[in-house]
Amino acid sequence: MNVMLPDGPKTGKETTTPVDPAPLISLRDIRKTYYRGTLGVEVLHGISLDIHAGEFVAIMGASGSGKSTLMNLIGLLDRPSTGSYRFDGSEVAALDADGRALLRREAFGFIFQQYNLLPTESATANVEMPAIYAGLPHGERVKRAEALLTQLGLAERLDHKPTQLSGGQQQRVSIARALMNGGAVILADEPTGALDSKSGEEVMRLLHDLNAQGHTILLITHDHDVAAQANRVIELKDGSIVSDRAVEHAEPNPPPAQPKRPERNRKTGFAPFDVLEAGRMALQALRSNLLRTLLTLLGIIIGVASVVAMLAIGDGAKQSVLDRITAMGTNLLLVRPGAPNIRQSGGVTATLTAEDAEAISAEVGNILASVPEYTGNVTVRTGARDYVTQVNATTAPFPIAREWPVAEGIFFSEQDVKSYLPVAVIGQTVVNNLFEGTDPIGRYVLLNNIPFQVIGTMTPKGATPWGADQDDIIYVPLSTGMLRLFGQRYVRTITVQVQDVTKINDTQEEIRQLLMARHRAEDFQIRNMASIIETAMETQNTLTILLGSIAAISLLVGGIGVMNIMLVSVTERTREIGVRMATGARRLNIMMQFNSEALAICTLGGLIGVALGLGVTWLFAWFGRPVIFSAEPVLLAFFCAFATGLLFGYLPARKAADLDPVVALAAE
Repeated sequence: MNVMLPDGPKTGKETTTPVDPAPLISLRDIRKTYYRGTLGVEVLHGISLDIHAGEFVAIMGASGSGKSTLMNLIGLLDRPSTGSYRFDGSEVAALDADGRALLRREAFGFIFQQYNLLPTESATANVEMPAIYAGLPHGERVKRAEALLTQLGLAERLDHKPTQLSGGQQQRVSIARALMNGGAVILADEPTGALDSKSGEEVMRLLHDLNAQGHTILLITHDHDVAAQANRVIELKDGSIVSDRAVEHAEPNPPPAQPKRPERNRKTGFAPFDVLEAGRMALQALRSNLLRTLLTLLGIIIGVASVVAMLAIGDGAKQSVLDRITAMGTNLLLVRPGAPNIRQSGGVTATLTAEDAEAISAEVGNILASVPEYTGNVTVRTGARDYVTQVNATTAPFPIAREWPVAEGIFFSEQDVKSYLPVAVIGQTVVNNLFEGTDPIGRYVLLNNIPFQVIGTMTPKGATPWGADQDDIIYVPLSTGMLRLFGQRYVRTITVQVQDVTKINDTQEEIRQLLMARHRAEDFQIRNMASIIETAMETQNTLTILLGSIAAISLLVGGIGVMNIMLVSVTERTREIGVRMATGARRLNIMMQFNSEALAICTLGGLIGVALGLGVTWLFAWFGRPVIFSAEPVLLAFFCAFATGLLFGYLPARKAADLDPVVALAAE
């Protein structure tokens, strides 16, 4: 089977180069020692040899003779303990991991006994792998891979997975992969060992054809018949060369064509192309193990959805509480009887009077209104309906002080207060319970069996932050309520509305000084609604942070799950990592591939989690719960998921990148 294979990817103008008498590969006193703890075992003992471009060399020996170790050293999958290794005139023994990867990519092609094909990839994808790390565009490398496979008789198997191919076909895919970047030097490790005789003969014919086209062939074998087909046989025994002889053939091989020289520095740095390819490979790897990917996604989805939903619900609850407190007035001072920091046991503490409210209004600056109040429970009756509610006995400026306008009718006036008129203004809840949609204005109600005429209704106010219904109340003149309903002359509260809220603290101190002068004791308390709102905001912020922290912990747990899965993935795919390194992948390529998988999981999980979180938030809103939709929590949650992928993907990616190629290839 004589094939003419397409040339490797070009980056510049190529010229025909005459055969160089200098050796392509030159080893001098190469020794290799393996250590187990402190015990060292030397497996190569001072190997020295030269291999010229275009040679077909068989390295033969029994199992344990060191031939595979020598091949790994020549192919830069391993490094010697001591000695000099020069490739094409340059010393390579001391190259770092990336330098060795670049040289493997440019100069070497590997044919393994066990094929080392990626089981989840098609034949074409397996063949094009080396060109990925050489920076060849996707379209060009697919075209070249298909051309190679077609030349090797696999035109009908381009999309087949390795498990769908015979042993001989898999080995031809391996050969095509070795030629993808040009393969100036083909290292074939027992290429016929796992094949039947017919397939083995076919592989050997391919190697002869490649040698005739200028490829340098290094064949590792223990079979004398296979070794005899080479032009030169180097025999190893116990880590030393025992013979190095040329082989005379009855039908001499045709002279090699001009040898292919390794192409240098096609692509040595980082490029956006690397990111795109890493992302593509990551998505393909995740698709190949879909169930595990979905289970890993679940942790990220729950974490992100929790952050989005909890922050939206927490912000909504905070705003609802603040709205209710603000509805009570932000510029109010509430004066109540009783010494500060002393809990009242019930009843009325006889310290505050309506005259105190008048004095505050008259003698303290920055006051809009000062309103005395006395609140108590009464039974209200109209017709056949009885209803227990609260009555607030107060003065005419109450709607101004509480910023609570009348909805219908009027509020009682100062003259009504002075005249002890039995009039009432009722809240919306009382209207709904007593009048069932009929107009209450002008109607009479009995408060503790005393008739009061309804002259107005208040606008709906809703519940207080602590859940009390502010609309379940009736307002009557202070004089009438104190005399006819409660029989009291002391008030429960004085509500003071300040004009300039920025001076509210100074106004509070003036009121304190005034009342102390009037009472000759501090037998009252002053509550500042502005400070109450500030305290409520701090409390709600703390609760929101708590909710967000709980959600963030779930996201952290999801990130740890991603790291664990990626570590398992690295362990399971150790051989794949070795194959990629053998075909030219640098540490950066390996790190980007595995980190991209973690990023892909977290990014996809973040997007799904954001959608789920918004859905849960919408559901809460649909059921009437207060929520606030805002971009900040959504972006925060998504970028936290993205950062989780970077952070928790780094350790597994670094572990993968730090693997030694020869160790990774030996993994089961």
